[in-house]
Amino acid sequence: MAIQHPDIQPAVNHSVQVAIAGAGPVGLMMANYLGQMGIDVLVVEKLDKLIDYPRAIGIDDEALRTMQSVGLVDDVLPHTTPWHAMRFLTPKGRCFADIQPMTDEFGWPRRNAFIQPQVDAVMLEGVSRFPNVRCLFSRELEAFSQQDDEVTLHLKTAEGQREIVKAQWLVACDGGASFVRRTLNVPFEGKTAPNQWIVVDIANDPLSTPHIYLCCDPVRPYVSAALPHAVRRFEFMVMPGETEEQLREPQNMRKLLSKVLPNPDNVELIRQRVYTHNARLAQRFRIDRVLLAGDAAHIMPVWQGQGYNSGMRDAFNLAWKLALVI
Repeated sequence: MAIQHPDIQPAVNHSVQVAIAGAGPVGLMMANYLGQMGIDVLVVEKLDKLIDYPRAIGIDDEALRTMQSVGLVDDVLPHTTPWHAMRFLTPKGRCFADIQPMTDEFGWPRRNAFIQPQVDAVMLEGVSRFPNVRCLFSRELEAFSQQDDEVTLHLKTAEGQREIVKAQWLVACDGGASFVRRTLNVPFEGKTAPNQWIVVDIANDPLSTPHIYLCCDPVRPYVSAALPHAVRRFEFMVMPGETEEQLREPQNMRKLLSKVLPNPDNVELIRQRVYTHNARLAQRFRIDRVLLAGDAAHIMPVWQGQGYNSGMRDAFNLAWKLALVI
């Protein structure tokens, strides 16, 4: 299937066995696994660097086993908190449900908190072990076309230069708004939740209470999650009529945090962002030599942290199969 591309002569050419669109956790895990298998890999990322604020906060035993398979788990563990329990509270703070799995069938704790930027950085550093793997940042994938035995990618740099990549396979790890999936016209069917949540991450956690707490308050449900490196995440349901701009105003943020912190004026905010929860599945995961993985293939609400972890499973499952085919 041919995709139209800008009629501009490229300045640089790259020829690889596997091109990966997206230097998020799924793309970086695939690059590490394929790298240790001796596959020639190029990762292209639109951003100029890795995202440096927390997003996913839960990593499970299978994901840690995947990290172990590429020799990175010892560098990942310092950024995790093992045996991370989840407790459901009444509005008055009474615990009525406690999810605390204490088994390790895969050799690792089943529930762990983690700081994603640090773990992503470990995976990016990990690919430097392999001379056959390259990561190019500030490269926007503008178009691609498929031939019988290869895929041609058309990139644009931040300076406006054009580059061409020739690859045997293209793996789309470019997120829920995947350019690759949309270009292929693959339906992304599912639902979008009617309600939103505002996520507030703070540094120098003043509470120091472990685990995750979900307060089932009908006035405004919220989540409080202790994370490694003294980071804490709060998630508050956005109520009808509220906007992100309103909630981010200092007086309104202070009001939100006063419900959960003794002194909301003395906290260091890392970020505040409103999220909409989606549950969607791509109708197809493969079209000829282009494959979808991670959020490009499926997205789900953040509860239980399976968006990140299912992406890790995708990366491992697809990488070993690609290595055998190549």
